Amino acid sequence: MMGSVFYPGLGEFMMGIQAHHAKIWYAGINQNWALADFEVGEIKETLEGVKKYCTDRPEIKTLPIIYPALDSVNNAIKAKNLLRFKASFVLLTNSCNSCHQNTNHAFNVIKIPDTQPFTNQEYKAE
Repeated sequence: MMGSVFYPGLGEFMMGIQAHHAKIWYAGINQNWALADFEVGEIKETLEGVKKYCTDRPEIKTLPIIYPALDSVNNAIKAKNLLRFKASFVLLTNSCNSCHQNTNHAFNVIKIPDTQPFTNQEYKAE
């Protein structure tokens, strides 16, 4: 169709957030603070897309639950503090799950990654 515009659905946005969540973890535990910071920005950008393109979804009313956790992760990254990073990442992960519970998606449980999401990316800091 000429002139048609495709906008991702909420599920596509959430898959992107899930990938960035995992990449933040591996960047952070490897103290690649620049990459971790970049990935936090990617989540924030994706959330803006959700707010813009998924206005018909009642689930987006709970999105603010994630911002304090993202700020906590971001502050730990800026401080280059591994212990704070790990604690704030747990908060972020729990916030994702709280949002899922509040929107009747409790079956979608997010966890701290145990396998790198992309084997073609280096997570160690240079």
